[in-house]
Amino acid sequence: MNLVRAELERLSARRFVQLMVVLLVLAFAVTAATTLAGSHKPSVSELNSARQQATEARQSMEATFRECLARQGGALPTEDGGMYLPADCSEIDPVLQDRLPIAADFLPGVFTFAEQAQPLLYFLIAFLVLFGFLVGASYIGADLTSGGVVNLLLWRPRRVTVLAAKLGTLLGTVLVLALLASVAYLATFWVIGQAAGLPGRLDGDFWRSLGAVHGRGLVLVLLASALGFAIATLGRHTSAALGAFAAYAVVWELGARLVLEIVDARKSDLFMLSSHIGAWLNGGARFYDERLCAGGPGLNCDSFYTITWGSSLLVLLVLAGGLTAAAFAVFRRRDLI
Repeated sequence: MNLVRAELERLSARRFVQLMVVLLVLAFAVTAATTLAGSHKPSVSELNSARQQATEARQSMEATFRECLARQGGALPTEDGGMYLPADCSEIDPVLQDRLPIAADFLPGVFTFAEQAQPLLYFLIAFLVLFGFLVGASYIGADLTSGGVVNLLLWRPRRVTVLAAKLGTLLGTVLVLALLASVAYLATFWVIGQAAGLPGRLDGDFWRSLGAVHGRGLVLVLLASALGFAIATLGRHTSAALGAFAAYAVVWELGARLVLEIVDARKSDLFMLSSHIGAWLNGGARFYDERLCAGGPGLNCDSFYTITWGSSLLVLLVLAGGLTAAAFAVFRRRDLI
């Protein structure tokens, strides 16, 4: 317990960690201030006009769907004006759409919490992922470079215990900070929606969807923190994690993606970590690859393929867990002097 308390004090005292917290608060404040300045409480006439436009948009979708069915059934000619309609009318069936036009879509300059909460949460998660990765790398990297780990081992000469305490303290601190930041962040924008915008439809489906994204985001933040910690431990320096991140982004996400496109590789997104991160956050992802039907479209050919959240989570766990296990194995046998 004394070891964990000592590590918590060391982590909170680091200037880099304090700087990252300040940047987190600053980014939060700028986003909230910008949203507040660009929004206003809609008047009754604005709301009535928006509702009328939303109703007309839904009616237009229904009319288009009925016209498609009529042309498909031969009740209307297909020579004139029917080229824009799909062969499968279910693609434009209003009942099957993920989302229908609502009044908020026709209220420019009005912040609607129900519509903007999820994109704003994605922004926060992205910042927290970067925060966790950098803090995790600098936390262990600075100690390995300065000799702080050696001094700590003189007090507690158990390498695995010391490294586990550092990793546990890091993950616990990042998790608490992420939870507090998320609550404050969403609560602030909820207040903005109430006072200077619209709350929107805040039903059970909305909160379940938002909670699912938030939960998956927290898992991603913890994995990024462990990944930064593990790479810096293996490389014995903070710059090792930064270099690995930059090398992966340039060599693989950009270079290898280009090479895979040149050689006409199928389902190239399966090999990209960014694809699995997106699939995990969104509960799955669907990608288009025209090469899947290169031999001819056919009736049963589908140029889309899906990455499920389960397979993406497995990839992320194997990557972070494997590097973390390797870091513990190397740290246990390495000469730290």
